[in-house]
Amino acid sequence: MSRGPTIAVVVVTWQSGATIERCLASLRDGGAQPLELVVVDNASTDGTPGAVRASFPEAKIVETGANLGFAAACNRGAAATSAPWLLFLNPDTEVRAGALGALIARALSEPRCSAAGPLTRYPDGTPQLSFGPDLTPFSEPGQRRLVRGLRRRDPDVVSEVTRLVRESGERDWVSGACLLVRRSAFDAVGGFDDGYFLYEEDADLCRRLRDAGGRVLHVAESEVVHAVGASMAAAAAASRLAYHRSHLRYYRRWNGAAAALALRVRIAAEAAILGLRGRLAQARATLSVAVSG
Repeated sequence: MSRGPTIAVVVVTWQSGATIERCLASLRDGGAQPLELVVVDNASTDGTPGAVRASFPEAKIVETGANLGFAAACNRGAAATSAPWLLFLNPDTEVRAGALGALIARALSEPRCSAAGPLTRYPDGTPQLSFGPDLTPFSEPGQRRLVRGLRRRDPDVVSEVTRLVRESGERDWVSGACLLVRRSAFDAVGGFDDGYFLYEEDADLCRRLRDAGGRVLHVAESEVVHAVGASMAAAAAASRLAYHRSHLRYYRRWNGAAAALALRVRIAAEAAILGLRGRLAQARATLSVAVSG
């Protein structure tokens, strides 16, 4: 009797027509094993479901009818599949040849592995920081320094991150952009928390998996390209708001009320500073026009 696929791939889409076909084609071209594939569409209006149906008839499409957010849509996709491992994959990723084989092989070699993530890179080849320590007021400044340095392509930061990502091993969390999870462990902790609309649902899930006795691994020999934020570029303001809400939800759960209040004050202060900078920039532009006119 033949066995079914080992991995169920769940891709959540929202206005992902520009990237989804490349993502799914990379799975088709680079896969060394059969996959169960489901695309959960959060009410896209750009023709994403139709494009998937036309080019990837093997994919099961779940249309939610509304934008449920990333976590809830991932849970919907997981419920529509049956393979023993779940791979949550962003539509703005491309899976390199051999990446899934290396990822699942590493996970299967560790009996206590509940989740694993690959080394991810920007399209220009620069490594991304796709893992980190639990989010706390003490750990986040260092993580932000590295992430912001990578965005600027600061040579010292790129060198530091390149060294960090080359080493496989246990981490507190790995990115949900490409996240392999053992289904039994996922189900045991209740899946993703639907209360996270977007962002930090991965760090929260990994923490609950670890609390349940699982291990979370970074697998450097598996590589995926991730065009960070491609799906949210057209909704930057809404994306930023979702990030703050998720950040506060995580802090309330894991760091306590006092830390969450301090974070809320910091967010408000940063927003005020950005607003002041925006008004100053607008005033300078107005003055420039007045002088040149």
